[in-house]
Amino acid sequence: MLVSVELEKCTACGACVLEAPEVFDQDDEGIVVVLTKTPSKDLRESVEDAADACPSAVIQVHDE
Repeated sequence: MLVSVELEKCTACGACVLEAPEVFDQDDEGIVVVLTKTPSKDLRESVEDAADACPSAVIQVHDE
């Protein structure tokens, strides 16, 4: 799994951090920070939940 984010469209709501704190964080302005672009398979559900919860739809989950 590969995670990508469109940073310029992030609205800094933090839903991704709530759903997958092992993969996402926020910078000082609240913009998403991807902690690992290739999270382990056991995190797939939480990463997909984070992508679904994002109001700006900036998170994409790709199969490698």
